[in-house]
Parts: sequence; structure tokens; C-alpha cells
Amino acid sequence: MPAAVIRVIRSRDAAGELVARLGVPLLDEYLEFLGGRCRPNTVLAAAYDLKVFFTTVKKTPRRVRPADVLAFMTAQRTGGEGRLQIAGPDAGGVSARTLRRRLSSVSGLYGFLLARGDVAVNPVPRGLPTRRERQRPGQGVPLVRTPRTLPRVLEPAEVDALMAALRTHRDRAMVAAMVLGGLRRCEVTGLRLGDLRFAERRVFIAEGKGGHQRLIPISPRFFTEVSTYLESERPATAATDAVFTVLKGPRRGLPLTAAGLDEILGGARRRAGLAQATCHQLRHTCLTQLRKAGMSLEAVQAQAGHASIESTRIYLHLGDDWLASQYRKAAEAIDAQQLPGSITAGAR
Repeated sequence: MPAAVIRVIRSRDAAGELVARLGVPLLDEYLEFLGGRCRPNTVLAAAYDLKVFFTTVKKTPRRVRPADVLAFMTAQRTGGEGRLQIAGPDAGGVSARTLRRRLSSVSGLYGFLLARGDVAVNPVPRGLPTRRERQRPGQGVPLVRTPRTLPRVLEPAEVDALMAALRTHRDRAMVAAMVLGGLRRCEVTGLRLGDLRFAERRVFIAEGKGGHQRLIPISPRFFTEVSTYLESERPATAATDAVFTVLKGPRRGLPLTAAGLDEILGGARRRAGLAQATCHQLRHTCLTQLRKAGMSLEAVQAQAGHASIESTRIYLHLGDDWLASQYRKAAEAIDAQQLPGSITAGAR
């Protein structure tokens, strides 16, 4: 399959929703199927992953074999042709998380084709066998191991510097939504006027990740900034109910896009002299500070909109004074040889 035929084609359907296609019948049929189950951004990410895969392997979907998948993994790790996204300034390949996501997208495609009878087997291996495979089936080595890293956050002084570098109440309200409420970038740009609950000091997230909705509290500072923005900055001629709109230029009054928010934040970061400050880091900063303040992990999960508590466990190490006290008590018991009978019996 020539690499030139694989392009992500974006369009809008009758309802105005984003539609992603690749110009390959089998792939487009899968993306159409995926569009009925997932949010548009998920479909777009899958389309990009499939573009990378088939650009690299240069085969039609029916001709792909496990050897091609393993060769694709090697090319991704070493920076081979088709990688399209590098992991860092000193690395030639993509990150382990990116590679795992791309393999998941490819595996999802072949799960769909297998169910329809278009292929006889899913060429993406579930894992590599080990010597213990006969005793414990399914306990093979994962194809991709991803490290468990802690979130990158901003220090309070960095947040203050960033806020001071923002030029409008609109911009300060958007950053406050992320750093004081833990909203995702798409959730900020997706806010509608009816989602703001001023009396309750809460915000309704109508379209969170995976289509999940939630009602979350946010600091009064956000509502102060957004109120001033709505009164003095938001164009009176805006014909959209989106909270955040473009303030200048030919797109004045139209909804602000994710790219526009990134541009605003990038400019403020440079003016503040910060080495890093992304939308996701602002969200991580909020959730980290909530955990440090003593919020339970379940409450942090609800604030973040995580479907699984496993996604919230990266904050488990923060601010858990109770757990630290339990460790101290255990250490003192060991020093005094006062271990519980069940433990000492098992140690004998």
C-alpha cells in the first residue's frame, strides 16, 4: 500500500460533528463503526494511529501479519520511517505509551475485521510467551511495558507567574478552570453558558472524556474571572452559546478552538519565562494540590472525571498523612518486637 494514499481526511457531518476518514474502504468502515461508539476526538486519534501504522508497513489490511506488527514496533522504537512523533530531543523513537496506544488502535481495527469475517486472525499479538506459559496461560510478557511515572506539575510560584502573564479575563478564566478545577482542555473549550452554575459555584461538564458527564465545584476565583469576561470582553454579537470565544480578528465571536487555547497558553508561558506549562500540566497541578490538601482518592477521581480509579492512583503518594502514620506505627512495632500474632506466626 503506497504511503501517499493514507491521509487523514477531516469533515463535518449534518450535526456538525467531526468525521475522520482515511480513504481506504476497510479502514473507513471501521472508523464509521467507531464513530457510533466513541467521541469524535477518539475517532480522530484512532485514524491518526492507523495512518502511521499503514504508512509504515505499506500493506493492505488483509495482508498484514504478526511479523509486520513486530517490525512496526521496532521502527517506532528506533525512529524508523513513519514514526511521525519523537519521544524527546535525544530519542529517535516514540514513547512507550504512544506505541501502546497505536498498537491498541491497530488491534481494535482487526478485532472489528475479525468479527465481520474479513480476516481470519488478529495479527497483533497479545503478548510474548514465557517458560511459565504452560503452567499459567495468559501470563506472557506484554508487548509494550510502560513506566509508571509521576505527573509533571507546576509550582505555586510558576502558576502565579503564568496567571500574571495572561492578558485578558477570558484567558485567566480558562487557566483557572484547569488549574483550580482540573478541567481538560476540551472540557474548557466545550463549556456552554448554561453549564455555569454561579449560585452553586459549580460547573456542569456535559461532554467529558468518553461522553461522561459530571458536576464539579471550582474556586470562586474562576467565577470572578468568567463573570468579568462575560460582562466586558465577550463580543455582544457572538451567535454561539460557547462560553469562550475569539475576541479579535475575522473569527471574532466564534467559539475558541483547542489550538487557540494552546496558542494563548504558549504565549503566556513564554512571557512568564517558564520552561513548561501545558493544559494537561495545569490539570495535573490541580489534582495534585487537591490530594495534598487531604481530598480522598475517590473524590479526586470524581473531580477529574476518571472512569477508573486506576487512572487516579498516580496521586496516591501525595498528602496521605494517615498512611504515613501507619508506616511509622509499623516501624515502631518492629523495633519493639510487637508484631501482630498472625504476622509473627507466618514469619516463623
